[in-house]
Amino acid sequence: MNNERVYRMPFAKVYPMLVAKAERKGHSKEEVDTCIFWLTGYDAAGLQAQLDKEADHETFYGEAPRMNPDAGKITGVVCGVRVEDIDDPLMQKIRWLDKMVDELAKGRPLEKILRG
Repeated sequence: MNNERVYRMPFAKVYPMLVAKAERKGHSKEEVDTCIFWLTGYDAAGLQAQLDKEADHETFYGEAPRMNPDAGKITGVVCGVRVEDIDDPLMQKIRWLDKMVDELAKGRPLEKILRG
């Protein structure tokens, strides 16, 4: 898939899939939200505003109040790619969140997912 196509995809289309992935494994929407809040600095109202306006990934991450300085500690493989080796900053941010939700779905404790 072309990166530009991913960047233009509304985060509101991806968000329910992230929540569903976690819920299938016995985790909650609130835990997914906690990962998003930690990574991006959004609060509940800010996240909801982004979802309501159907912000694309570029806007969602570009308008993030504060990317967590410990996000660089997120390592591992998502879709066959090591997240720490991704050169494109926006794609890396997208994959960081994917990795966090993957870890949540696999049962890793939230305290360990929220590095730092």
